[in-house]
Amino acid sequence: MGRQHTVPTITLSRSGLQAALTPDRFIRGGFVLTVDDVPQSQVTPERPEALVFEYIQRIGTIIDLVRPHGEAITSLHLGAGALTLPRYISHTRPGSRSQVVDWEEDLVEFVREHLPWNPSWSIRVRYGDAREVITGLPRGLHGALDVVVVDLFSGNQTPAHLTTVEFFSLLLPLLAPHAVVTLNVVDARGGRFARAEAAALREVFGFVGILGESGVVKGRRTGNYVLVATKEQGLPAWWDECVRRGPHPTTSMTGSKVDRFVSGVAPQTDSNPLPSPEVSRSFLSTD
Repeated sequence: MGRQHTVPTITLSRSGLQAALTPDRFIRGGFVLTVDDVPQSQVTPERPEALVFEYIQRIGTIIDLVRPHGEAITSLHLGAGALTLPRYISHTRPGSRSQVVDWEEDLVEFVREHLPWNPSWSIRVRYGDAREVITGLPRGLHGALDVVVVDLFSGNQTPAHLTTVEFFSLLLPLLAPHAVVTLNVVDARGGRFARAEAAALREVFGFVGILGESGVVKGRRTGNYVLVATKEQGLPAWWDECVRRGPHPTTSMTGSKVDRFVSGVAPQTDSNPLPSPEVSRSFLSTD
């Protein structure tokens, strides 16, 4: 009989949910981090350049294009998962700095124990509520961030105070010129929560764009929206190339298409946020 491998698991102290690192059935050497049986991250430690999840591929493409190839950048990741994108940045852009913020300290330590990353990489992990942590970041990071990735879940929902105009406004002082903010939003058919999030970003940023699998962005399926924002007005020079690279099928929205997408939906605010959908395996598999 073949040797069976034990799947590492941990019960998270803050949420009480169970996290596990399961070997990827399709990719040799890959692992999938699940929390409460919902896939959170995929990472292949020996090939950190390999991005598997569709929305992560889209964010990875933006990271590839926002600065010249191989140039070191400074990034902030709100939500750690298995640190897929900090690993990717460190590998593809040597000398980069990544700041990672997560609520669940034992989740990050669980990942570090079983899937350690290169200790020479400049990845700094900070623990606590993302809104509180970003207001206390060192002054040296103000005006220094090239990329911000917002991918926040506590249990199976995004905490409401991390979805609002007031929250997104806190990112502005941290951004370098021409920086880009990316946001992973999981929503059901119709995309009402994604629309409220896009409306909130438009209150803060000069440009807001939307990327995703066509059926999701058109409101026909549940899934991941990638919302993209910059301080500058107008279409970023890299946008068309980002759309061209996919993965496909892709639908993108900018300008008047975003206007129509958010029409009739109030932006997320601290005083009246729309709760995010509860994400579960059944939610993600709904057609």
